[in-house]
Amino acid sequence: MLSAADLNELESSLLPALERHHLRLLAHSLRCLQAAAATQGGQSDHPALIAWAGQQPGLAADPAFIPVLVEQLARAAVQLEAIGEVRGTPALALTMRDLVAWGRTVAEQRLADQQHSEQRLADPDLSPPRS
Repeated sequence: MLSAADLNELESSLLPALERHHLRLLAHSLRCLQAAAATQGGQSDHPALIAWAGQQPGLAADPAFIPVLVEQLARAAVQLEAIGEVRGTPALALTMRDLVAWGRTVAEQRLADQQHSEQRLADPDLSPPRS
């Protein structure tokens, strides 16, 4: 469900692989939630997601997967809501640009934390005492 433009924007972000993978999953979930809302009267709650998933041809062959997918989409929805709050945008109105900007912030923080940890290990005055 991700468009070529979405994938190009994500890949051209030059984010680390971990963040790009996470964003791919979030972006796919966002597109699924948007599609569910569009076909379920603007709803993307649990019952609407089950109804939407039941209408997807690819899921007809494996109906046991529907509850698993709906659970994962519900978890992604929580994270998208949090991202939307930070960005000042409703979750279902987020764009790939919003997700990439958020991913960049997360990557920068993760790398800064990693660098700080490495500096602590390299500096004997900052390292924990050894027994």
